[in-house]
Amino acid sequence: MRRVVARAYGGPEVLAVVDAEPEGPAPGEVVIEVRAIGVNPIDYKLYSGAFGADPDALPMRLGSEAAGVVAEVGDTATGPAGPIAVGDEVIAYPVSESYADRLVVSGDSVVPKPASLPWNEAAGLLAVGATAIDTLDTATVGTGDLLLVHGAAGGVGSLVVQLGRARGATIIGTARPEHHDYVRSLGATPVSYGDGLSDRIRVLAPDGVDAVIDTAGSDEAVDVSVDLVRHPSRLVTTVPGPRPVEAGFRIVGTLGAEGMELRKRFRAALVDLAGNGDVRVRVARTYALSEAARAHADLRKPHAAGKFILLP
Repeated sequence: MRRVVARAYGGPEVLAVVDAEPEGPAPGEVVIEVRAIGVNPIDYKLYSGAFGADPDALPMRLGSEAAGVVAEVGDTATGPAGPIAVGDEVIAYPVSESYADRLVVSGDSVVPKPASLPWNEAAGLLAVGATAIDTLDTATVGTGDLLLVHGAAGGVGSLVVQLGRARGATIIGTARPEHHDYVRSLGATPVSYGDGLSDRIRVLAPDGVDAVIDTAGSDEAVDVSVDLVRHPSRLVTTVPGPRPVEAGFRIVGTLGAEGMELRKRFRAALVDLAGNGDVRVRVARTYALSEAARAHADLRKPHAAGKFILLP
């Protein structure tokens, strides 16, 4: 089998594809032949040193989500939806080493993939979708709310818009001009970033907005949000840092066990919505597994709206 690891802390240049001996499943585990792998910003942040640089964590395995076909099933392995069988098409999330062509994961991490959901979209659904639901729940977004979403064309932001609309909210979404048509297609009114952002939003929301979900993490997003929100308790961000904390934002998307258990509960609803076509994951680009370093380098730059996907 092949997997991508970070051999040191630093930039994408520290990534390497290595060969490993295939492992069989222990009791409660399944083996998945991977068809597609979701790429997320947290993947490169982990080896960047942003969360520390423990040498004992190297070589570091990467990736939290993938989709594929069950190849082996260990004794007593059962998923959230029931028994798992060889040949099942599944989505694996959360996992800790999905950048591979073969995964051995707990049965608890495996949910059925709807036949109507393409592999690439399935692999990119659950990390961003679970974060989006978490933000909406934390901001208590519901029918009649006017919601401001920063980064509405991004992986998380686009799901926030779709799921927020399904809850009955009216949404204003910030995005670069080249992404405005996409944001409109999701059901939000787009507004460009940059000087005068607060004034442009006030044209659409003279009395301010009920809640804000920030996935951009810029100083501008923080300042504009504080200026416009009517209820400071409904400021939510996915980008931790001192400025949003000082401004009173509630931060979601942490990596702790409690946060992951919460996100597991969102999987069934997200898969049903995606399988029915009620939410869509836009795939911006695909890369071979061996091109993981290039995918990470491209993800750090301005790029087309949507998720990056690795293909083994």
